[in-house]
Amino acid sequence: MATILYLTHIEFGRGSRRLLDEQLTSIGVTRPFVVSDHGIAAGGLLERVTSRLSRGTPSFLDVPPNPTEAAVYAAAQAYKAAGANGIVALGGGSPIDLAKGVALVATHPGPLEKYAAILGGVSRITANVAPVLAMPTTAGTGAEVGRAALLNLSDGRKLGFISQNLIPKRVICDPELTVGLPPGLTAATGLDALSHCIETFLSPRFNPPAEAIALDGARRIWRWLERAVAEASDLEARTEMMMAALEGGMAFQKGLGAVHSLSHALGGLSDLKLHHGTLNAILMPPVIRFNADHVGDKLARLNTAMGLAFATDLALELEKLNQRLGIPAGLATLGVTREMLPGVIQRALADHSHPTNPRPATSEDYARILDQVMV
Repeated sequence: MATILYLTHIEFGRGSRRLLDEQLTSIGVTRPFVVSDHGIAAGGLLERVTSRLSRGTPSFLDVPPNPTEAAVYAAAQAYKAAGANGIVALGGGSPIDLAKGVALVATHPGPLEKYAAILGGVSRITANVAPVLAMPTTAGTGAEVGRAALLNLSDGRKLGFISQNLIPKRVICDPELTVGLPPGLTAATGLDALSHCIETFLSPRFNPPAEAIALDGARRIWRWLERAVAEASDLEARTEMMMAALEGGMAFQKGLGAVHSLSHALGGLSDLKLHHGTLNAILMPPVIRFNADHVGDKLARLNTAMGLAFATDLALELEKLNQRLGIPAGLATLGVTREMLPGVIQRALADHSHPTNPRPATSEDYARILDQVMV
């Protein structure tokens, strides 16, 4: 196991889940409240982790695939009723993001929307947020070290709530918790992590340390993802993918881009339950082509880091990888219709990831990108 101090305190390694009670004590959490989901409970992971906590520790499992404002308030009410003073977030990006929302609304006066980044809410989120300990069960989102929570408001907007104060106070990354993750989910979450590494590296903001971390994460994913998908019990591959996902989260403090502004907007479609990682995988190739002439030598540097030839067409290689991993060919196969696209484009233009795309994108640009993946 290893202890990492970067953005927050991270315990990384096989069996590190056994440090749960010790790490809660270190941040003063004496009455924890667990946020997870029914799938994790059904698979036995919840009991496996919380057996180290006091019997009867309260929990909230009704976490939607794309966390909603209603679920945040319901969980916050249960948190307060339990007299809790901290949160254990166990799961993928959805439980971790919802836990961040609970940590915010349980300690800050409403309404929730006033804390959204695009509405000037960053400075309104104080250090008074409830402490969160995050334990990821997928290798993808990087939410365990992310400063943002993506939440669907009741009016249909999917907004980012961003603050250094929302980064979990403690993180436990135990690769053993990802063993047995189904191939499709392993692929989609792994490609989510790859999108974080690629987009943050291409972001025009100046942050060489984040770029170095992103290159290492992309290298690990390119080498290990297909092996992790092929063999659910390959702990070496799972460990490498968990580190790569962690690196993606560490790196995207630098900012993301059009892949995420579009996937955030698509994820806000209330009639569909679209997986964030799948959306990112579909959108990466056309966005990379859109940005190619505005990133200098960065695509060549990505190729080199990933073990590809210097002049490789990375967008094409990503399309081939998607096919090998069984990622859906396009958005139409997921239920997205052309009638939905004008609203998606409008929300993408307002998304917090839009300004850090390396090439400024207009509504017409987004329309052309979406048209390429409407199959």
